Amino acid sequence: MKWLVCLAFVSSAMAQSAVSGKTLYNDKFMCYTCHGYSGQNGSGARLVPMKMMQEAFIAYVRSPTAPNRMPSFSAKVMSDAELADVYAYITSLPNSAPDPKTLPLLKDLIK
Repeated sequence: MKWLVCLAFVSSAMAQSAVSGKTLYNDKFMCYTCHGYSGQNGSGARLVPMKMMQEAFIAYVRSPTAPNRMPSFSAKVMSDAELADVYAYITSLPNSAPDPKTLPLLKDLIK
């Protein structure tokens, strides 16, 4: 029983982080402008599927290896907690685009 309570708490905390991360990604820091809303398109690096552990992700955002393409975000601009939330959001995104046949608007074009 103790494990169920612990898992429920961890799951709840992760969900809150992903929700906060979505707001940070889309609204506050506007990461979508380079990485797309899905994290898979745009002029920036593909983020989904995420291939870095959280610590490596935070280190990369702080000091990108391609500084002419990705601006660095210091701890004064974006806290570690905010980056953890963004990471939680990115890792919650689906790893692939939906099948076009499942999208009503595209379904009519594919016929």
